Amino acid sequence: MPQPALLARDLVRVLGGRRVLDGVSLTFSPGRRVGLIGENGVGKSTLLRVLAGVDEPDAGDVVRPADLGFLHQEMPFDGETTLAVVLNEALREARADLAELDRLGAELARTTADDPGHPALLDAYGSRLEQAQDRESWDADRRATLVLDGLGLGAVGHDRTLASLSGGQRGRLALAALVVRRPSALLLDEPTNHLDDTAAAFLEEQVRGMPGTVVIASHDRAFLDAVCTDLVDLDPAVDGPVRYGGGYTAYLSAQRAERERWDRRYADEQRELAELRRSAGVTAHRLAPDRGRTDNEKMGYGHRAGRVQNQISRRARDATRRLEELERAQVAQPPRPLRFAAGDLTAASEEGSRPPTAEPAEDPRPLVALSGVRVPGRLTLDHLEVAASDRLLVTGGNGAGKSTLLAVLAGHLAAEGEVLRRDGLTVGMLTQDTVFARPGRTVRATYELSLGGARAERVPLETLGLLHEADLDKPVGRLSVGQRRRLALALLVARPPRLLLLDEPTNHLSPRLCDELEDALGTGPGAIVVASHDRWLRRRWQGRELRLEPGSRRREDAAVRSPA
Repeated sequence: MPQPALLARDLVRVLGGRRVLDGVSLTFSPGRRVGLIGENGVGKSTLLRVLAGVDEPDAGDVVRPADLGFLHQEMPFDGETTLAVVLNEALREARADLAELDRLGAELARTTADDPGHPALLDAYGSRLEQAQDRESWDADRRATLVLDGLGLGAVGHDRTLASLSGGQRGRLALAALVVRRPSALLLDEPTNHLDDTAAAFLEEQVRGMPGTVVIASHDRAFLDAVCTDLVDLDPAVDGPVRYGGGYTAYLSAQRAERERWDRRYADEQRELAELRRSAGVTAHRLAPDRGRTDNEKMGYGHRAGRVQNQISRRARDATRRLEELERAQVAQPPRPLRFAAGDLTAASEEGSRPPTAEPAEDPRPLVALSGVRVPGRLTLDHLEVAASDRLLVTGGNGAGKSTLLAVLAGHLAAEGEVLRRDGLTVGMLTQDTVFARPGRTVRATYELSLGGARAERVPLETLGLLHEADLDKPVGRLSVGQRRRLALALLVARPPRLLLLDEPTNHLSPRLCDELEDALGTGPGAIVVASHDRWLRRRWQGRELRLEPGSRRREDAAVRSPA
């Protein structure tokens, strides 16, 4: 029995007066694992909710399998529900398959082949058997144990209530329940949230083994690359969502090729426009009515001049017509990729003072040196130096002290031991939760007043691609956590400090912006220290790496990693 497809036809969804989905039509076939990507707010989660039937579209319709699983942000159980009850519900369909096969098998045994009801009974048994095979129903209980272990829940007692679990544990339990079920269509919204590397790798293996349709909205580029057979870019395009075959690596290759074609077409058009403007200007000048005759033109001037003037006039009209057509239909200039502002690094003094003198290239002194540093219960570090052009990646599990180390480097957190900073060092830090002192001030005004007028004009906020044009006049207090982090990142990009500290910088960024930011880190000025759990970033990192382990003394790993 073939698995049913999941179909979306001309979906429209309006939220807050804005068309989040505008005529979206997509087919999700069995056996395909489709990733949804695009800028934040483009409608990935909205599309999943409409596909799942949690939200109704304002127009259009969805054809979905009856057996569909959707990873909700919150589980559909109250806080007193035990883990055992959640698992029993996840196993209910598999157990129903086995019970129904037993019933149909017994009835078939009692029914002779010449009985009129025998063919229908045989068909029912065959259909149920195929369904049980797709769900691997005979292996469901063993699979439940395996999945709980793989997602880090094996040690949690089955008598524990949901209310007694952490938010991360509840999220992993919701994911485990869906994986155990093996529905014929599975919808996942940010499934790797709350997962460490081991659990994420386990989930990848499980998702690749799903027999039906899988649709995933995720910022996790490593996960998208590992599991997806297709990617759908929901960013607005003339012909609707664009579908790419393959995982994230294939998508990047396609995007690079598209960008190169766009750059070439734009450059070719600009050259043609310049030539047409020159041609139209020259011919117009030659057609000037007061141009005098030369001696050589006096004989037969009227005949020859009229013919030449007609030819020139025709060329001028043709050039002008082509110029007008091309100006109307010319391709837009490709957006500038995210880059740290070039030129001088910021000094300790205010904007407008004399630019700082560049650091001598041969200066061996580190920007910051830590020795015997300890923050009780949070961090113990024997030694660390950050050089003037360093690129340092800090990794480790939750609670290992990554954010604590960045706060110590920034001078935001006092620590035992020795912390030496170079005189006049400017430090900028992107924290995980950004708060602005004036929440009533608009995004645009915050940017301009923070940077100063000259630099804000030199690096316009709208050219960075970090915030939508419609959000620039909103008060910063009305921005989401992700939008506030984008504004904070914009300030650092526009005026990079000598020491830049980034705590989980790819959180709340679209995959495209994450890629641009990573490229910018490689060429950015000054020293950069990044704390991240992002697997894609870590695989591609080309600088030094310092791994922190909770509950143990940490030493710097000075090995330079090669590109992934």
